[in-house]
Amino acid sequence: MLAKRIIPCLDIKDGKTVKGVNFENLRDAGDPIELAAAYAQQGADEIVFLDISATHEQRDTLAELARNVAMVLNIPFTIGGGIKSVAQVEVLLQSGADKISINSAAVKRPELINELSLAFGSQCVVLAVDIKKDATGQWKVWLNGGRLQTEWLATAWIKEAVERGAGEILLTSMDHDGVKEGFALDITRIISQSVSVPVIASGGAGGLAHFKDVFTLGAADAALAASIFHFGEIPIPTLKDYLQHEGISIRR
Repeated sequence: MLAKRIIPCLDIKDGKTVKGVNFENLRDAGDPIELAAAYAQQGADEIVFLDISATHEQRDTLAELARNVAMVLNIPFTIGGGIKSVAQVEVLLQSGADKISINSAAVKRPELINELSLAFGSQCVVLAVDIKKDATGQWKVWLNGGRLQTEWLATAWIKEAVERGAGEILLTSMDHDGVKEGFALDITRIISQSVSVPVIASGGAGGLAHFKDVFTLGAADAALAASIFHFGEIPIPTLKDYLQHEGISIRR
């Protein structure tokens, strides 16, 4: 078994780390650079930074954030938010980012995935997918920070994106986000087993057992969480000790 990864996520708005429930009611969680440095020291495997208002407000992700983060981190980090072009990604990678995350722009123009994969390699391209169940129980893709529903089924969109060159999937259940009752195990497992690239599960982490469940029952390659780390509810070393005790291969 490949080692499972633990990934803190820092949602950035106006230069601050924020966290909410179901993508709403955001509250300040601290300075992103300080948090990232602390997580690296605690043993996080990677960090994800998402400028959650970039697409909605039609702004570019700031390369300055990538440069500042690169100065304090010795682990890989991904940065995303408002990315629409090869030129933007080139600046972010030159500024120190290891990977970039695309979401809304890729759905609106799927060729972007092909272009980025060709230019930088699929290992740099993380496709973030925000999903939510509709009235019929189907998982649909949402855009613009969870503000706009599409007609894309999550499974269909992710399969197409991987065929176009996406090297990793960051799957966030909006229904589970911030609720702390566990990850969306069924859809995570379905997608993990249907694509050949790693799947990062996001949305719903609230206890140690939730991580074990998403790695075993959900078949995820990595688990991402925010508030439980930001507010000190579960220290990363405690989580890794627990997972190792439960027989799950992790990076130490």
